[in-house]
Amino acid sequence: INLYLFSQLVNSCTLVFFIFISIAWLLQLSRLFAVMNNLQIKTFDILQLSLLIIPNLMNVTLPFILAFGFVLAFLKFEKDKEIIAIFSLGLSIKEINKPILLIIISFVFLSLILNFFISPFTYNIYKEKEFNLRNSIKFDEINISNFIKFNDELTIDFENDNGNFSNILINFKNENENILYSKYGLIEQKNDKLIFRLEDGFKIQIKENEIENLKFDTYRIDFPISNNSIYKKFDHNTLNLFELIKNINDRKRTIIYLKLIDSLIIISICIYFYLNIIKINNYSLFNSLTFIIIAIICLTVV
Repeated sequence: INLYLFSQLVNSCTLVFFIFISIAWLLQLSRLFAVMNNLQIKTFDILQLSLLIIPNLMNVTLPFILAFGFVLAFLKFEKDKEIIAIFSLGLSIKEINKPILLIIISFVFLSLILNFFISPFTYNIYKEKEFNLRNSIKFDEINISNFIKFNDELTIDFENDNGNFSNILINFKNENENILYSKYGLIEQKNDKLIFRLEDGFKIQIKENEIENLKFDTYRIDFPISNNSIYKKFDHNTLNLFELIKNINDRKRTIIYLKLIDSLIIISICIYFYLNIIKINNYSLFNSLTFIIIAIICLTVV
């Protein structure tokens, strides 16, 4: 009986797992395509990048998978009268508790492994690859610029028709804020510099008490850019356990607590499911839906 109940719970959780992960992965994949396809990054690179966030998606969706998996399994037990059959055989509620406890232990262990080891490892690779792809821009291959921000001082936008640049807009800051617009022009990257040769446009310089407007037939300007940008690990999702306990401080201690809370959430959901459904022997659809709604609200708030 224990093995059967355990296998049914695993089957339900596995089904929910593939549904949730597929939806979450497709949403992230569409976001990556929307952002990076404009930069003419290869489809294979985008797909490879999207696969690296699956462990992170698993970590986020584990409590939902457990909640929906339990409800799906016990609705099946109720429909097939299997719970009644278990009690008819003279077995107690402990026979139901044993496989549930095993599932809880498995999910908590998986959550800890994902949170402290697997997810930080793969997410760090994801962030590094994304950083490198975003910093290897080839302007002649970009079809829609979508306001490329190089840093806090420089943002550009333009239209590209097979290497013919038009409607070039440049926003840059020095001691004042400046806006450059050109109907036509050339954009080149040479020696760590971004060079603009603009034609038929205007420059607006916004000073503290006045605005200067300059029209031009031709205008040349360049900006220093770094092609040797180095990826730095700053996202807390990229830090594994060893990095967190090394030179521990208040920030790292908080991250550890938050990761442990993820596992406590899984335990809390199971306790609530046990008290609200199993202990009172109420496996009705209404009670199950109530549990799901409350669980979703709590998980969303947390």
